[in-house]
Amino acid sequence: MTSFNGTFFLGHFKKHIIIVGIFLICTSFLVACGETSTNTEGDGENKHIDFLYNFSTNSLDPHVDSSYVPLRAGITETLVKLDEENLTIAPWLAESWEGEDGINWTIHLHEHVTFHNGNNMDAKAVKASLERVIEENVAMKNALKIDEIEADGYTLHISTTQPFPEFISELVNPNVAIIDVTEGDVINKPIGTGPFVLESFAPGSRLHLSRFDDYWDGASNLDSVTFSFNEDANARSFALKSGEVDIVYRPEVESLESLEEMEEIKVESTATFRVHQMTMNMQRESIQDVHVRRAIDALINRQQIVDTILLGHAEAAEGPFLPSLPFAPSYEERQSGSDAAIMYLEEAGYTLEDGIMQKDGEPLQFTLLTYSARADLPLIAQVFQSDAKQIGIDVEIRQIDTPEDYMASNRDWDLATYSNLTAPRGDAGYYLNATYHSTGALNFSGVENPELTEMIDELNRTVYQEDRAILAERIADYVNENMINSFVLHPSTIVAYNEDKVENWVTTKSEYYMITNQLDVK
Repeated sequence: MTSFNGTFFLGHFKKHIIIVGIFLICTSFLVACGETSTNTEGDGENKHIDFLYNFSTNSLDPHVDSSYVPLRAGITETLVKLDEENLTIAPWLAESWEGEDGINWTIHLHEHVTFHNGNNMDAKAVKASLERVIEENVAMKNALKIDEIEADGYTLHISTTQPFPEFISELVNPNVAIIDVTEGDVINKPIGTGPFVLESFAPGSRLHLSRFDDYWDGASNLDSVTFSFNEDANARSFALKSGEVDIVYRPEVESLESLEEMEEIKVESTATFRVHQMTMNMQRESIQDVHVRRAIDALINRQQIVDTILLGHAEAAEGPFLPSLPFAPSYEERQSGSDAAIMYLEEAGYTLEDGIMQKDGEPLQFTLLTYSARADLPLIAQVFQSDAKQIGIDVEIRQIDTPEDYMASNRDWDLATYSNLTAPRGDAGYYLNATYHSTGALNFSGVENPELTEMIDELNRTVYQEDRAILAERIADYVNENMINSFVLHPSTIVAYNEDKVENWVTTKSEYYMITNQLDVK
């Protein structure tokens, strides 16, 4: 039994979605974007851009919100940022820093930076912001490992609880954005230092932004921006085609050909530091058997998914990191297909009887979580469900809204299609700490492996990049050998925009920096 029926099922599924979804697409688009047209260049002088994003949010608290909208919308900034060309950390709100012993850090801030309310961004204000991060976000408290912060004019003195050479790189995280914590309503109106001021926020719908004239790094030429949300990929494509928006993040893949046929539309497909993975709940009895996990991995027909769902805008994944990264291991070819899956399950004590995969009379069943904000993930789930059925495994697909919140607080699931940035700072430490350390913010598998945790702790103490790369490879190999999660593909980030109007748009590999002071209209 080596054949996969995912292609047939995928075609049937997509046709069904198209038939029942046309009305929903149009109505959801009107709800999400209907008000934005009133903000475009009404008098011919207002320079405005409408941006449509694929994730919605009900909170703009930058210290806890997993959508990172405040930073992506140009409201907030971090002390340092990723230099995406060189995969190094670059100054941003911080001008420079020192910390040779990996414990005691001195950070020199740019002077003359003001918050949107006119208050100075001095060391005292940054200290208060960092302390709020630690108080509000346990995961970031664990990641930063800050022991003490002292403020002196425009200089911060920070000590960590242990030697932590990569401390500065953790400050790239959008959850460590600097805000004025003296302002009250952080959820609906955070006061940052970015090039755009938040004028209004409709939770789950849109933000209206205006230029911050006193922006420290040069005021934008734009007067205003509307940052809208719509989790329906078809609706996002329709919005661009109809001229209601200027830039669309992740349009529907099947619409790309028609978009590219429009002279004014430019489509960019950029490889990023992202992986679509099959997250495995290690606290579920069946998943605790490594042979079951290997069977799940064998059932994933990666190239078929790349070709039929992403239409080639992706690369089949062997591990979490792009093969081009210096810390990505070389993997031996794994057995795949239904025959291999059955073999692994037999090693786990399962047999296929009367068309049902079972053990001790109990059928093997999985609950698989997925979410629609990334349109390809539900389709990946459907293909996996279809292929698992061919060897007698029943997979129940459960749609959820916010995967991070659901997986962190519920353990009533076995598998989840999940998309994760694995090297947004150009280093393996972020992903390995967040996903596999016992205290990791994204450790949704619930893995608590002392050997793995110790290897990650050793990585955190290691200074030199060559040594870090060797350790990261060893950890990634360990994850692979023990099949702690399975990796499907590295998707390209696709952005489409009206190039007759939009100027200086950049699709970043980190997916952090979107609405910048360089963005303009022609």
